[in-house]
Formats: sequence, C-alpha cells, structure tokens
Amino acid sequence: MLKSPYDTDCITWSPQGRLFQIEYAMEAIKQGSLCVGLKSNDYAILATLNRAPSKLAEYQQKLYEIDEHIGLCFSGLTADGRLICKYLRTEALNYKYTHGTNINPQRLVGKLSDKAQIKTQRHSKRPYGVGCLVIGLDENGPHVYETSPDANFYEYYAVAIGARCQSAKTYLEKNYETFANLSKDELIIHAVKAVKSSAQSDVELNGRSVSVAIVGRDTPFKFLTSEEVEATLLHLGQAMEVEV
Repeated sequence: MLKSPYDTDCITWSPQGRLFQIEYAMEAIKQGSLCVGLKSNDYAILATLNRAPSKLAEYQQKLYEIDEHIGLCFSGLTADGRLICKYLRTEALNYKYTHGTNINPQRLVGKLSDKAQIKTQRHSKRPYGVGCLVIGLDENGPHVYETSPDANFYEYYAVAIGARCQSAKTYLEKNYETFANLSKDELIIHAVKAVKSSAQSDVELNGRSVSVAIVGRDTPFKFLTSEEVEATLLHLGQAMEVEV
C-alpha cells in the first residue's frame, strides 16, 4: 500500500472516512496462513495450512489450545497471535478460578474484541495485525467465531481466512448445509478438503504442514496427530484417483 499522511496512527481519519492502519492490519490477514473453521451439531473443527520461513526452518504453529473446551487459530502476524493466545488463556483460567466453571466461548471472544477496540482508540497503540478463528463448546453445542482487527466478531457455520482463502470459502459455501449431522471423521475430511482446495500446487501437504483440532460434546479440545492428518490426506488422494 502507498504511504499516506493519514496512516501515522489509528485514530486519524482520512478525508474519505477511512482508518488506514486498520486496513493495513486487515491486509496482513489476507497475506497470512490459511485457516478454516466449521461445525456440525456435535463438533467444531479448526484446520490450518502451516508455513515455514525457509526450507531450513520448521513450520510455524498457528493452532493453539485455550482451554479444554476452546481452541484458536490465527492468520497474520505470528507475534500478535501468540500474544492474543496468552491473553485468552489467562482470561479463561481466571474465570475458572473465580467461578469454578468454564468460561462461555462467546464471552471470551467478546473480551478479545473489547481489547482489540482499545487498540483503535489510542494514538500510541496499533491494531492487532491478526485475524482469529475460535471454536468452543457450551451448553448449546459447538460454535465457530471469527475476530478481526477492527474489533468485530461473527459466528459462522463455516469460515475461512488467510491467503488464497476464497477457494476454501467456495468449497464451504457449497457444502455447509450438509455439515449438521455429520460424524467427527466426516467433518474432519471436509475441513482438510477445504484446506487442500486453497493450497498452491507446489505446497506439500503432510502431517506437519496441515494442523487439525477438534472439540465436541463428547470430546475435549484435542489436536489430531500427524499420522491421523496424513491418513486423512491419503484417503482424499485415493478418493480423487477413483473419481478420475
């Protein structure tokens, strides 16, 4: 983006009514790692396409556990994402210590949005350059939320953010109506399919480059192992060969 005299802080409006620093933060999400979230009546799943800074480096983790019933993945600046993860873990732990029960996922996401809003109200701050997908479970079932640097948050049946996410969104839009009554394994397959649809042809998909996590009515938040992810990718590859 071009330099503007109105982008030196996040409280200066341009003549067109724009806040450029927030737009820059939103652009960082579009250039970040792909993240996918979807849910059925009983389960919610997060899947991410991890990146490595170079061929000599390990893949960067984008998927984190917040509590036994909440998980988060993010796209954008990794440092901001880790800071948000630490904040959410602290809030969840404090709530459990004070009230003796798990915090409601929407309440926690609301706290994050309130914190993000403060970053847009003070000239000495900057917006978080990261967008988050949060899955959680409460008495009403599983939920999927998206948060953004402009302090908005939304609940979805299925959603994708990050680089090349439009292909994943298209896949989810075509199939989300079938998700409600799917089993855990079937929902995982759809999540990995959505990630695969947006991956570049030269990107190797394996148990390290793709991360998947799940939470459900009978399942506390957990990560799928590398072997489980690779088995799902192998199943998809065989299915595609059969179709051809």
